[in-house]
Order: sequence, then structure tokens, then C-alpha cells
Amino acid sequence: MQQQPISRAPVVVLIVFGVIATVLIFFGATRSTAPPDVEIMAAGTTDQPREVTVIMRDYRFEPTPVVLVPGETVRFTIFNAGLEVHDFVIGDAEVQQAWSIADAEATPPNPLATAPPASVPPETGGLRVFLRSGEQATVDYAVPGGEQLSLLCHIPGHIEKGMVGRVDLREVEISA
Repeated sequence: MQQQPISRAPVVVLIVFGVIATVLIFFGATRSTAPPDVEIMAAGTTDQPREVTVIMRDYRFEPTPVVLVPGETVRFTIFNAGLEVHDFVIGDAEVQQAWSIADAEATPPNPLATAPPASVPPETGGLRVFLRSGEQATVDYAVPGGEQLSLLCHIPGHIEKGMVGRVDLREVEISA
């Protein structure tokens, strides 16, 4: 009985796929990920808020940065396109600290326990929208002036996984 030579085709296929994967990873890593420039023609007003859409994914916000004008009113349309629950918290450092504390206090010590809802006093300011997977919400927001804003998801563990959005404030004339 004569033995057939062992085919080297599977090894060659693996090497070729490995090289292709390495090339794709290299090109993906060197690709510019600069966000598109946002041009704001007119700042939003109470009567005509400027539309801003934000998509929450597991674990990032799109777009980032979110470009806002101090003193304008925007109408956020927020989608949770992730598989997890997420919250959209926009505000200054005090707002973020308040929600961080509230969420930490509402987190049950036992993973099987039901968490009570997190809340902060109304005078805290900022905006928080909590959405389950697949949900969306539309809400108007008056952008405060003179404050550095940030966008975070305070669901436990989400900030650590990178769910932090950037907010850029730009000066644009607000027409009355």
C-alpha cells in the first residue's frame, strides 16, 4: 500500500488569510478617523431647535464630538443601537459627578438583585436619557453658556469600557 503525500493546501490557505488579515488591520489602524467637520449655519432657538442625532452603541457615542453652541436649544434624537441599556448624560463636571454618585448608590451589591432607579435633584441641571436596547427618545436641551460639557454613559462599567463622548462648543450667532 502506497501512502498519499499530505496536502499542504490548508497551510497555504491559512498563511494567505493571515497575510490578508494583517494587511487589513494595518490599513485600518493607519486610516484617519478624524470626525467630519460639522458646519452650523444657525444656532437653534426655543422656537426652532437645531436637530442633533446621537447613536449610542456598545460602548461609544456617534458622532463624537457632538458640536453645540452655548446658549442654543437643540433637539436631541437619541437612539440606543447597542445590545445593552445605556444612558446619555450631558452636562458639566457637577452634573456628571451627581449622576456618577446616584448610579453607584443605585447599583445593587448582588448581581441578581433589582436596582432601584437612579435619580438626582432637579436643580442639578444637565440632561439624562435612559434607553433600553432598540429604544429612541427625542428631547429638547438648552445648552448652557460658559461651561465645559461632557457626554457620558453612567451605567456601571460603561465609562471604563470607553463610553465617553466629546462635546465641542462653538460660537455661532444666535438669531432671535
